[in-house]
Amino acid sequence: MFTCTLAQYVAHKTNVAQQFTPQMHYRLPHTGQGILGPAPAIYASQATTLPSVFSTMPLQDPTWHMDTGVDFDETFSPVVKPATIRTVLSLAVSRQWPIHQLDVKNAFLSGDLSETVYMHQPPGFVDNRYPHHVCLLQSSLYGLKQAPRAWFQGFGGYATRAGFYHSGCDSSLFIYRQGSQVAYLLIYVDDIILTASCPALLQQIIGSLNNEFDMTDLGTLNYFLGISADRTPTGLFLSQKKYALQLLERAHMVTCNPSRTPIGTESKLGPEGAPVQDPTLYRNLAGVLQYLTFTLPDLSYAVQQICLYMHDPRELHLAALKRILRYVQGTLDLGLHLYASSTTSLVGYTDDDWAGCPSTRRPTSGYCVFLGDNLLSCKTTWLRNLLRELHSPLSTATLVYCDNVSAVNLIQHQRTKHIEIDIHFVRDMVTAGQVRVLHVPSRFQYADIFTKGLPSALFKEFRSSLSVRPPPAPTAGAY
Repeated sequence: MFTCTLAQYVAHKTNVAQQFTPQMHYRLPHTGQGILGPAPAIYASQATTLPSVFSTMPLQDPTWHMDTGVDFDETFSPVVKPATIRTVLSLAVSRQWPIHQLDVKNAFLSGDLSETVYMHQPPGFVDNRYPHHVCLLQSSLYGLKQAPRAWFQGFGGYATRAGFYHSGCDSSLFIYRQGSQVAYLLIYVDDIILTASCPALLQQIIGSLNNEFDMTDLGTLNYFLGISADRTPTGLFLSQKKYALQLLERAHMVTCNPSRTPIGTESKLGPEGAPVQDPTLYRNLAGVLQYLTFTLPDLSYAVQQICLYMHDPRELHLAALKRILRYVQGTLDLGLHLYASSTTSLVGYTDDDWAGCPSTRRPTSGYCVFLGDNLLSCKTTWLRNLLRELHSPLSTATLVYCDNVSAVNLIQHQRTKHIEIDIHFVRDMVTAGQVRVLHVPSRFQYADIFTKGLPSALFKEFRSSLSVRPPPAPTAGAY
């Protein structure tokens, strides 16, 4: 067999095709097992070079197939949580740490396979003497179902050897600490965000990564996963304007009239109405809108409503989706601000719209959590654990504001018995001094924006409270 050490596919980029040399040892494969296509025999490994144009080519031959339990087992590969990204960036900005982004070239070729997998000889590289033989893969390849998982496991193994350790709250967060030196590494497939407590440590880690993988240091964080990141004198401004424009172009609504709010104050959507003509387009647009909530959390409730009916969208739902797009068209310049702050207090707002769904009568719950002035929007207990792992433990209780007096009394009343287990959990957190549940007037209940449609003036006020605002005006001597 020729060298399918497929790491060499990337390491040696050449346009010179070399002939494959079979080794004297080869054996017949097991009948039909682990084969991506029929062939009578295999080659054993021997070094050779393949051009990079093939190394990134996915397996698209219609005769190739992969069997569960034979060619692959587990395929799931973790990706970093949005709340983790916001938390790490918030800490880095507040501490004035440098933030870099890195890109791994042909990442999936760096994964090691735990299964035995055979594949056809690559097109254009078929050995004339053994045209019906197949290749035994030595490492992962684009197109294999387990390729993302194999890559992540390989990277995790390297990170552990380099002194990092996995976060228990998010598997895609790696933490490094040696004395007073700290670094955080976030990975989303082959895109990496790296921040460290000092530039020397940052460059040391980048050098170590370059020695292990073929990657590019793209410099200061600027554009990551469709999100632009602009460092300002006050912090970091995150925007998905380019992504939103692409969405509007796909929906043919670039020049539509803008809407002041993404959803009206009228009753919730129901399952009634005529079916839409193109449900696939509806689902695609709804899926894209979900990702847009990373920097526009004010869209969350409206997007949640249209996503409830992705399985059977109706014209009424399509009209609601178009209203969201008209709102996006009028707010293209808005983004999420992360401010540099010495405040380390965690404050949450929670709201529940009882029996809010007209068809199921289920409640609609919403919450938002702030670290200082920065919106992180995740559960407070999880965030407290994450901050502890990031060596930024909270010294004060998390304040949780609720506008329901009865709910606050239920948490604080010690003699109540017939309540759900989750209420007991919150009460235990209150008893331990980690959480304080307080009442807030509905006029200042910011979580309302996640559970119901609001009047325009109140919506804009709450939106600003979430730090969703226009970009800061350029000033002389900017960061």
